[in-house]
Amino acid sequence: MKTAIYPGTFDPITYGHLDIIGRASALFDKVIVTVAINPKKKPMFSIDERIDLIRSVVQPHPNVECESFDGLLVNFAQEKNATALIRGLRAISDFEYEFQMALVNRKLSEKLVTVFLMPGEKFTYLNSTIVKEVAMFGGDISAFVPPLVEAQVKEKIKKNH
Repeated sequence: MKTAIYPGTFDPITYGHLDIIGRASALFDKVIVTVAINPKKKPMFSIDERIDLIRSVVQPHPNVECESFDGLLVNFAQEKNATALIRGLRAISDFEYEFQMALVNRKLSEKLVTVFLMPGEKFTYLNSTIVKEVAMFGGDISAFVPPLVEAQVKEKIKKNH
């Protein structure tokens, strides 16, 4: 069974992320969406909230699971017997960082392959930061995130302001 890990902060999960998840779920027997704990970022949603949101919106893909991890991604991947890491590339600007990370991960674990997937072109500009900024200024984010995520983002903004 071929297992892939799709790591990210997913704060919040967007249609771009879901596009990559759909592509990965067609290529691998199992995809584990992993919510990374990144001390450099101040997320809008807690780890548990992000996991709950992701689990809700990936239900159409029965071979997709979600959990969190802390520490080195390659160690988590080894624990899960994963053979691949999924990384989304939106634009050329993503490539340099992702390429460096892929080489570091390969050095740490030669058996782990990084697979770069490009989202559909209508999602190439999309990221979670943009979604949060548009929402904070009262903009319509319905084209960027599923309805459940949109409702949760609006609720968070309402609570915090």
